[in-house]
Amino acid sequence: MPSHTFRFAAAAVLCVLTACGKKDNYNAGDTTGRAAGATASAARTGAGASATAGAPASAPALSDANIVAILDQANAADSTRGRLAETKGTSADVKNFGKLMVAEHHMLRQQGQQLAKKLNVTPQAPAGDQSEAQAKTELDSLKAMPKGKAWDKAYIDYEVTAHQQVLDAANKAHDAAQNQELKDLIAKAGPVIQKHLDRAKQIQQKLGS
Repeated sequence: MPSHTFRFAAAAVLCVLTACGKKDNYNAGDTTGRAAGATASAARTGAGASATAGAPASAPALSDANIVAILDQANAADSTRGRLAETKGTSADVKNFGKLMVAEHHMLRQQGQQLAKKLNVTPQAPAGDQSEAQAKTELDSLKAMPKGKAWDKAYIDYEVTAHQQVLDAANKAHDAAQNQELKDLIAKAGPVIQKHLDRAKQIQQKLGS
């Protein structure tokens, strides 16, 4: 699969968080909870921008319920892709990275689930969300690719892009969240996501950027 396809998919994470109506959702296997990862806000330009000169159009604010739902799907996506990498990756580094994604994103989802239950927050995807179908398409594409170096590189290239997007978005999610405990959970997840990004970059360099 061309690497630009993965970059486009990762960009959709930020699109959701800027009210484009997208979010990641991989449902296979990992169903334990809600938690830390991504949201962003940005002025939108071009089509749909305010007709008034100098008046930027701002994305609608996300609720804590929206944030919890988005974070859960981001973690679900990484867990599921990681599970696939454990079985389909050929590089030991890729396999081990996949194993790390399954374990640590599963943990983040559990923490989020516990917090959502404690706060009595029901996760609610933003209006117009289309990401479940998109995520399935992405996962199916990975599944369809033959095993080998090209698969390893496609997976890792995506993980680098996705984790950078999620890390950037998490910083903004921290500011958008209303509940302090949710803010704290996002802050706690930040170093974990950074660690994943750093490791993915190391593997990417070894595989050949």
